Amino acid sequence: MRVYAEYKKDNTCDFVVWAPLLNEVSVKVIHPKNREIKMLRDDDGYWRISAQDVSPGSLYFYRLNNSTQRPDPASLCQPQGVHGPSEVVDIGSFEWHDAGWGGIPLKDMVIYELHIGTFTPEGTFEAACTRLDMLKQLGINAIEVMPVAQFPGERNWGYDGVYPYSVHYSYGGPEGFKKFVNECHKRNMALILDVVYNHLGPEGNYLSEFGPYFTDKYHTPWGKAINFDDTYSDHVRNFFIENALHWLTNYHIDALRLDAVHGIFDFSARHILGVLSEKVEKVSKMMQKKLFLIAESDLNDVRLIRKRSNGGYGIGAQWCDDFHHSLHALFTGERIGYYSDYGKPEDLIKALKEGFVYSGQYSHFRKRHYGSSSAGYPPERFVVCAQNHDQVGNRMLGERLSHLITFEALKAIAGILLMSPYIPLLFMGEEYAENAPFLYFVDHSDKNLIDAVRAGRKREFASFRWKGNPPDPQSVDTFAGSKLNWQLRNDSKHKAMFKFYQKLIEVRKKTPSICTLRREGVEVERPANSKTIIMTRSHRGKKALCILSYDPNESVLSTHFLQKTAKKVLDSSEKEWMGPGVKLPDRIEPKKEYKLSPFNFAIFSIE
Repeated sequence: MRVYAEYKKDNTCDFVVWAPLLNEVSVKVIHPKNREIKMLRDDDGYWRISAQDVSPGSLYFYRLNNSTQRPDPASLCQPQGVHGPSEVVDIGSFEWHDAGWGGIPLKDMVIYELHIGTFTPEGTFEAACTRLDMLKQLGINAIEVMPVAQFPGERNWGYDGVYPYSVHYSYGGPEGFKKFVNECHKRNMALILDVVYNHLGPEGNYLSEFGPYFTDKYHTPWGKAINFDDTYSDHVRNFFIENALHWLTNYHIDALRLDAVHGIFDFSARHILGVLSEKVEKVSKMMQKKLFLIAESDLNDVRLIRKRSNGGYGIGAQWCDDFHHSLHALFTGERIGYYSDYGKPEDLIKALKEGFVYSGQYSHFRKRHYGSSSAGYPPERFVVCAQNHDQVGNRMLGERLSHLITFEALKAIAGILLMSPYIPLLFMGEEYAENAPFLYFVDHSDKNLIDAVRAGRKREFASFRWKGNPPDPQSVDTFAGSKLNWQLRNDSKHKAMFKFYQKLIEVRKKTPSICTLRREGVEVERPANSKTIIMTRSHRGKKALCILSYDPNESVLSTHFLQKTAKKVLDSSEKEWMGPGVKLPDRIEPKKEYKLSPFNFAIFSIE
């Protein structure tokens, strides 16, 4: 059931808003001329009116009970910010050029996560379009955009959005976003949009004045929980399901990344995520284009990706944080916060073999048994990374891995990520070892809220035992300092890193034993008394051998695991990648010993 104002041509607009507990609702048009139009209520609490003489660009509020006026909860555009009027948009007027676009299978994706505001100096969709060819050359075929729904002010990560249907105006609004999606599809690149269905931000959040969109039954760390299973929840569920379909149909989005689904509380017989996946599947068939949902969760719960017929939610894939945590803790040595549960090489080995490291065993950080086994699930159901916006931005100083480990270690991590049997995700700038931090930033107008955000950040980092105060999230300098330094891509080691990532992605795509994502044929071991992990990927008699050294010193590799001679494909210590110099020969043989450079990563083929 559509919930946004729909322009119908001939200067007619069908307004609709759900407000079941109100006595009167009207449309207050304030531009191009002032007038008020009373709406009619149906039995489900939806107020409707088909209004004449309303053209695209008209500005309006909803007037509630003849007093308060508020923006449309399903506004398609907020040109004057979260407190200003909503704008009528002709959502179907854009001229698309992607009629032949059929999407990309999840298993083939190499994802690049970016934040529109800091991806370019301009921070707009238009400017981001100018960088797409470079990402295409890198080998990226799927762009994941952090939330673009209208948020307060000019700068925000996007997770404090308060108008889920509206594209943030300063980024370029609805038209700008459609152009960006169109340009991605022209280059055979999929577009994944990050959406938030667990809460709304605090400023400009007027939903509760319209109806019972929130519940006090549950609590989230970010704001009031969405009402998915309490009284009146049918229409709340409809609001968010329609939002997902809005992005997939009106904006031609290929996949939605569902933020922090562990903050979505629903004890209905049919969980909202299961219903959503079913609806998306139907729309996918209707559009004759495969659409996907990707969930972020910290529960290690395979119900998300289990088939609905088997009691699951039928989500296409989910993020696997255990892979990141295992890799990060092993290479950085950090053991604070949730990293205290990780750091052993066996953790990374299990992550490579199974996905989840915590599959029911006791977590000392959580003080409870945690997780379920993902061993029986296809690797293409898991998205893994070495860095992402959360793992960088939720550090007090926003440090990337390039601030924490050596250049050689960065290459080793890139190698094991892109040769893993999962869907790899890169965070913007990672591909050339960006040295700008990615910090937490906001642009609120309420002083009390600004103070609360500052205090909250201090409390958060106190639990991690980091000293000092975090950068001021309200400061423009914090935002500006998080923008990418594109000129670095042409400088020495940064240029070499970019080419190294480019080569890794090329090897991944061209090597059947690596690009075929399956559990069978993945073997991982650690030779005794060494700081080396050996991973073998097999497919139809051919094997790719990956050697990962996490030793900061030169070490020795014993090839007891080999049955045949292996031929080198790539070596991170090559001078071409500004490495220290090659130790491994072009061919290695069984039952011999070879030297490895510090943090060496190498790929060999075995036929």
